Amino acid sequence: MSAVDAYIAAWLVPLAIWLLVSGADDLFVDLVYLAHRIRERFSRAGAFTVPAAAELAQVPEKRIAVLVPLWREHRVIGRMLDHNLASTRYTNYDFFVGCYPNDAPTVDAVGEVAARAGRVHVSVCPHDGPTSKADCLNWTWQRMLLYEEQRGVRFDLIVTQDAEDLMHPESLRWINYYADRYDMVQLPVLPLPTGWRQFTHGVYCDEFAEFQTKDVPVRQLLGGFIPSNGVGTGYSRRGLEKLAAAHSNCIFDPLSLTEDYLNGLRLKRLGCTQLFVPIRFQDGVPVATREYFPRQVGPAVRQRARWVIGIALQTWEQYGWSGGWLDRYWFWRDRKGVLGYPVTFLANAILLYGLVTWVGSRLAGVTWGLGRADYAAWALAGTLGLQLLRTGIRAGCVTRIYGWRFAAGTPLRIFWGNWINFFATASALGRYLAARLRAQPPVWLKTEHTYPAGAALVARWRLLGELLADAGCLTPAQIEQALSSKPAGMRLGEYLVRSGKLTEISVYQALSRQQNLPFQSLATEAIRRPVARALPAAVIRKWRVLPYRVASGHLFVAGPEAPTEAMQHELRKFTPLEIRFHFITPSNFETLRQAFIEPRGAGGFACGSAG
Repeated sequence: MSAVDAYIAAWLVPLAIWLLVSGADDLFVDLVYLAHRIRERFSRAGAFTVPAAAELAQVPEKRIAVLVPLWREHRVIGRMLDHNLASTRYTNYDFFVGCYPNDAPTVDAVGEVAARAGRVHVSVCPHDGPTSKADCLNWTWQRMLLYEEQRGVRFDLIVTQDAEDLMHPESLRWINYYADRYDMVQLPVLPLPTGWRQFTHGVYCDEFAEFQTKDVPVRQLLGGFIPSNGVGTGYSRRGLEKLAAAHSNCIFDPLSLTEDYLNGLRLKRLGCTQLFVPIRFQDGVPVATREYFPRQVGPAVRQRARWVIGIALQTWEQYGWSGGWLDRYWFWRDRKGVLGYPVTFLANAILLYGLVTWVGSRLAGVTWGLGRADYAAWALAGTLGLQLLRTGIRAGCVTRIYGWRFAAGTPLRIFWGNWINFFATASALGRYLAARLRAQPPVWLKTEHTYPAGAALVARWRLLGELLADAGCLTPAQIEQALSSKPAGMRLGEYLVRSGKLTEISVYQALSRQQNLPFQSLATEAIRRPVARALPAAVIRKWRVLPYRVASGHLFVAGPEAPTEAMQHELRKFTPLEIRFHFITPSNFETLRQAFIEPRGAGGFACGSAG
């Protein structure tokens, strides 16, 4: 046996013991989950029921404030607000968006939306940033209180979201429905699907699918506290006022990097009721907050380091192992990664070494076997069996949400995730110790965000006919009649305008709400000719868009057709500015085209989801 083999052999027994203990812990959660699912299937006892559309409609709409903390999110926040304002099937709500005075691009981006959407309010912190996400949320809460005082209103529920979130159209209605009985309602959070080759993002898909499908429901079933996910979380006013009274008016702990996790614990200890809404599908789409997570290793390590610092280290320092045995058990579950991720990394390295040496020994004609007295080998075989079982369970959870093709990559992504988590833990320990030595709190570890493109939002669009009926432009019967009588291949909006049933402006106002794009009318005298020619004439003709304003690092373009991925890709070749698209009617575009570009053929009509 070589010196390396001897060194590795010395690690095998402690490694096997740790993996068996951790694996048995995971197996316990798996068995509780499976037993509960079997009980639900055969007896319906304890089965979670979701509200039907009629039940949702019967519950009076409580006034909801949606708090969104920001730091350097000018590239995504406009699209986030536009989309969620357009798609949300709820009326009694407002967005309060927290910004910092030294982040002018983000303040301007939010202000632009607020200027045309009365339910969006800019909340500028009284000091420069970044501080912490919790600190930004606390000042945004104060801005909401000032709004209440000035307007003589009161918000009953507070929902937290992030700049990259794709809210489900029914999310506020579901939170409103359950808030009659619970002080904290947590909707599922699921990464949006990406390609099979996006290994880093795929790790998030796997982990969230398993955690939201199995771990959190078991936590709820056994009476543990429910950690907030930070997004898709609804708080009752009563619960937040309890937090304010107990923690010197700091609803969100400004020293914590995971104030969401901490609030779940604090609310539970204040006697507040909590609910995690299990993953349920509506029209083939899970009712959940969706978003993109980091796709590169560096940002993923950075984000996970923040999670380790906040969930494991800061909460450990603040709360220790206090509470009943259930609290201690879930503390163990939440913190064991501090030791478990490095151990798993070492186990993976030993496994890789063992595979290489095994192949070498087989080629050399040496045979391997497991003796009955070789307890370490049998222990390692037991840990392997547990890992195979857990891999199968995770793949099953992933299949339910992302399909079996994506789930086929789960075993490989487990190894990739182990490496990411190891480096994240090492980074977290380094940052935490450095902050302690400097006697300073860890700073906001910012993650760069992206927002879904149009293709990812299509499933969320409301039908054009539904929006026209909601606006009182036509009755549902008139919509049905138009759908049945319009020529094949002609879009509904185009038919309604050509038949004289509606004006272009009425249709485009509905299209604006449907496709999450601002709509306006542009006058030729308000556009400077150099700006209008910021794009080549051939590109303007091809894509039917016209530049009309440059502001805050954005090039604003307008046209009668919704932007496609191909259009945006080509436009980005001609400008370093961030492109913001606005709808205008075909006749408005034709007027501008003739004023700034040589005359061409007549215009077309915007695409729309025909129903």
